[in-house]
Amino acid sequence: MRNEQVFSVRGDAELIARAGHLFESARTEFLCAARDLRTWSQPEARSAVLNRMRATGSPGLTSRKLLSPVALAEEEARAHLRLVRSKGALVRISGSPLPHETILIDRRVMILAGRETPTGREYTVTTSQILVDGVHSLFRAIWDSAVDLDTYLRSDVPQLDADGRMILEALGSGLTDESAAKRLGVSLRTYRRRVAELMASLEAGSRFQAGLRAGELGLPRRPR
Repeated sequence: MRNEQVFSVRGDAELIARAGHLFESARTEFLCAARDLRTWSQPEARSAVLNRMRATGSPGLTSRKLLSPVALAEEEARAHLRLVRSKGALVRISGSPLPHETILIDRRVMILAGRETPTGREYTVTTSQILVDGVHSLFRAIWDSAVDLDTYLRSDVPQLDADGRMILEALGSGLTDESAAKRLGVSLRTYRRRVAELMASLEAGSRFQAGLRAGELGLPRRPR
């Protein structure tokens, strides 16, 4: 029986210092499941991991990223996923809750994300084959029922009524809330409530993001 290891680290820096070599060792399969892109390393640490993988990566390496819809809320995250996909990774979106935020390497190592602490998120690293196989099976089951990134984005187009399209046009034209409300024939309070509802349906965190999201989805604006 091979020696099995289990150890915990806290924060991105310690994760890279103690487990960075595991990323380098990926040869056949690299699987990542996360609620959003903040679960795993912050930009600097993420870049360090990617650089290590590129420097030692295998041509036959299959990389899969499984995420929840909340990962698509910000344009920066969408851009990152497009970049990852352009480099050969497979990206799917799962409507089901992800019970484990996990990285699996070659079906022999698992890195499990734990809770946030004042000194950084806790991670548990294990080579226990029973645990790795169990979570791997769960990952593949969720992966098989998840939707490809492009397919999800196409099917996730909100249905906007005429007022919704008019509000979208107002946001893009730079009209003040007062002018836009007057154009729609509603009160300022009602207009702002409709803007908030529109932003929620577009999964946008700001009015600017709402415009970007609408353009990305190809939503029609009100005919002139």
